[in-house]
Amino acid sequence: MASLTDIGLAAAINILSAFAFFLAFAVLRLQPINDRVYFPKWYLKGVRSSPTHSGTFVRKFVNLDLRSYLRFLGWMPAALKMPEPELIDHAGLDSAVYLRIYLIGLKIFIPIAILAFAVLVPVNWTNATLENSNVEYSDIDKLSISNIPKRSQRFWAHLVMAYIFSFWTCYVLLKEYEIIASMRLHFLASEKRRPDQFTVLVQNVPPDPDESVSELVEHFFLVNHRDHYLTHQVVYNANKLAKLVKEKKQMQNWLDYYQLKYDRNPSKRPTAKTGFLGLYGKKVDAIEFYTSEVERLSKKEATEHEKVKKDPKSIMPVAFVSFRTRWGAAVCAQTQQTRNPTLWLTKWAPEPRDVYWQNLAIPFVSLTVRRLIIGVAFFFLTFFFMIPIAFVQSLANIEGIEKAVPFLKPIIDLHIIKSFIQGFLPGIALKIFLIFLPTILMLMSKFEGFISLSALERRSASKYYLFLLVNVFLGSIIAGTAFQQLHTFIHQSANEIPKTIGVSIPMKATFFISYIMVDGWAGIAGEILRLKPLIIYHLKNFFLVKTEKDREQAMDPGSIEFGSSEPQIQLYFLLGLVYAVVTPFLLPFIIVFFVLAYAVFRHQIINVYNQEYESGAAFWPDVHGRIITALIISQLLLLGLLSTKEAAQSTPFLIALPILTIWFHRFCKSRYEPAFVKYPLQEAMMKDTLERAKEPNLDLKAYLINAYIHPVFKDGEEDDSFAVGDEREYDNVLVPTKRQSRRSTPAHSKYNGSSSPSLPDAIQEQL
Repeated sequence: MASLTDIGLAAAINILSAFAFFLAFAVLRLQPINDRVYFPKWYLKGVRSSPTHSGTFVRKFVNLDLRSYLRFLGWMPAALKMPEPELIDHAGLDSAVYLRIYLIGLKIFIPIAILAFAVLVPVNWTNATLENSNVEYSDIDKLSISNIPKRSQRFWAHLVMAYIFSFWTCYVLLKEYEIIASMRLHFLASEKRRPDQFTVLVQNVPPDPDESVSELVEHFFLVNHRDHYLTHQVVYNANKLAKLVKEKKQMQNWLDYYQLKYDRNPSKRPTAKTGFLGLYGKKVDAIEFYTSEVERLSKKEATEHEKVKKDPKSIMPVAFVSFRTRWGAAVCAQTQQTRNPTLWLTKWAPEPRDVYWQNLAIPFVSLTVRRLIIGVAFFFLTFFFMIPIAFVQSLANIEGIEKAVPFLKPIIDLHIIKSFIQGFLPGIALKIFLIFLPTILMLMSKFEGFISLSALERRSASKYYLFLLVNVFLGSIIAGTAFQQLHTFIHQSANEIPKTIGVSIPMKATFFISYIMVDGWAGIAGEILRLKPLIIYHLKNFFLVKTEKDREQAMDPGSIEFGSSEPQIQLYFLLGLVYAVVTPFLLPFIIVFFVLAYAVFRHQIINVYNQEYESGAAFWPDVHGRIITALIISQLLLLGLLSTKEAAQSTPFLIALPILTIWFHRFCKSRYEPAFVKYPLQEAMMKDTLERAKEPNLDLKAYLINAYIHPVFKDGEEDDSFAVGDEREYDNVLVPTKRQSRRSTPAHSKYNGSSSPSLPDAIQEQL
C-alpha cells in the first residue's frame, strides 16, 4: 500500500515532469520557427504575421533575445488577463463556458478543503483504530474516516460536513446555472445573423408516389407555414462522393510531395511502391503514378457527381427548411407538425459547420436499431475493460500480490522500486489503457446516427463518463479492495466481507492521488507543449509546404475535445465529492489540477484552439447533471460506509440528503434547462424586429439559399443546381402540386400528410 513516502516520490516525479513540460514550452514558443504551432488562432484571424519574414537568417529560426527566456512563466498571467466578454467574442461561448467548469471546481473545492482540514482531519487523526486492526493501512489512511472506531459519536462531524458540503455544492451549481443560462440567452440575442437561426431540420418526410421529396417539402410548408416559409434544401446521399473527394485529395497531396521532391533534385526521378502506404508492391515512377491516380479519381468523382445530381434515389427524406423570420423558425422547430408524431419531425438545424453530413443519409427507421446495438456493445466494452483495471489495481496493491506470489517479494521490497510501482506506475498504466477509448466511443456515437458534431461529442462524453464511473472509479475500488485485503478476504466469513469493503473504500484514495498527479498534473502540462502537432507541422513544413497557403494548411490548431476532456473533469468532481468527507487529504491534489488546467486551457483557447462549431453552451445541462450525479454517489457511498461502521444514531439522518439533492436537480432542470433546448418566441420577435429596422432591404433568401449545401458540392464553383428555391412569391390562394389525386391544396387547409381536395373540387368550393 502506498505510503506518504510513495506519494511524495510520485509527486516529485510528476512535479518535475510538469516543470520540464512548462520549461520546454517556454523555450519552444519563443522560437520564430514554432510561432504557427503555438499561436495558430491569431494567424487564422489574420492579426499575426510570421516572424520568420524579417531579421537575419539565424533570427528567422531562433530567438536570440535572452531576456525573453527569463520570463518563462509569463504566459500564465497573459492568459488570465483577457476579460470573459472579450473571450466570448474571441473564442465563442462554448469555450468560455468550458473554462467555467474549472472555475466551478475551484469554487466548490477550495472552501470544502479548508473546512475539511480544519474539522475532519483532526477528528480522524486523533484515533488509533487502524493501529489496533488487522487490515493493511498507511499514514494517509490515518487521516481518513477508516480511523474512526465503530459506533463513535465522532461520525456526527462527518454527517454535518456532508450536509454543508452538499449544500455548498448545490449553491455554487445554482448560481452557475443561472449565470450560464443568462449568458446563453444574451449570446443568442447579441449574436450576428447565422443560417441556423432561420433554419429547421425536417426528418422522416413521408414518401409520395407523385412528388419528389423536394416538391413534397415545398408543398407541405407552403400550406402549413404559408406566411413564414422561405426556401429549403434537400439532403443528398453524397457519402460515396465525399469518399472519392477525400481519396483524390490524398493522392494530390502525394503528387505534390513527389513533385516537390523532384524539383529539389531534378537529377533523380522519385519512385514509389503501389501497395499499402508504399510498403510493398510494384515500384513505379511516383509522379506518373499519382498523376494517373488523380486523373482516374477525377473521372470517378465527375461520374458520381452527375449520378447524385440526377438519381432521385440519392435524395434522402430529410431537408433543411428556412423561414423568413426567426420567429417562424422557432414556431416550427418547437411544435408537432402532424397528427402522426413520427412523420415530419422538426428540430433546430445545427449551424452549417456543426452538421455531420454522413449521418444525414442514415434512414430514420434504422436509428433505433443502431442505438440498441451500440447499447449492447457499450455494455460489453465496459464489462471486459475490468480486466486491465484489475491489472492496474494489482500494481497499486502490491502487498496482496506478494502474498499470492511470494517469489516476487525480494524484488518488490526494494524501496525505490516499491515506491515507483505504487506511487507512479498505476496512474500511468491506467492513463495508457484509456488513450484509445475516446476514439472508440466517438465511432460508436457516429454509428448511432447523430447529425451534428456537437451532439456526437455530447453523446460520446456521456458514454465516457459512464465508463469512467463504472470502471475507473467503482472498478478500482472493488478490484483494489479484493487485492489489497486478499488475506482478509480469504480467511473471513462471508458476512464480514461487506464490512471489509466498507473499511477499504477510503484506502483507495492513494491510488486516485497517483492517477490525479499523472493525468491532472503532468498530463495537463503536456497538453500545452503540443508535441504531436509540433512534430507534424515541421514534417509538413519540410516536405510539403511550397506556398504561404500550404503553410497555413500545415497548421493544426485543433479544438477542445469535449467528448474526452469534459468526462475526465467530471471524474475529478466525483473523486473530490466522494473523498471530501471520507479522505480529505485528496482534495489539495484536485485543487492543484483545477488551477493548472484553468491556466493551461485558457492559454490554449486564446492562442491555439479553433472551435469547429458553436453550440451556445448546449452542453451545460449535461455538465450540471453529471456533477449532481457525483454528489448523489458521494452521499450514497457515505451512507453505506457509515452503515458498516454501525453508526446507528447518525446514519439515518443521511437518507434525506440524496432526496434533497434530487429535488434540487429537478428544480434547476425545470427552471433553467429550457433556455438550452428552446428559443423564446419573444426573443425571436425582438431580434427580427430589430433586424428589419436596421436592414429593411436584406435579401434573406440569397443569404440562406446555399447555406446547407453538402460541402462536396461547394468545392470549386458553387453549383446552383443543388440549391432549391426561386424568386417567385407564394401569394396565390392555391398551392400547386403534381399529385394526381389531389392536384392542389387550399392555402388554409389543415394538410397533415393525409388526403386533401383535388383542384376541381377546390375551385368549385371557392366559386
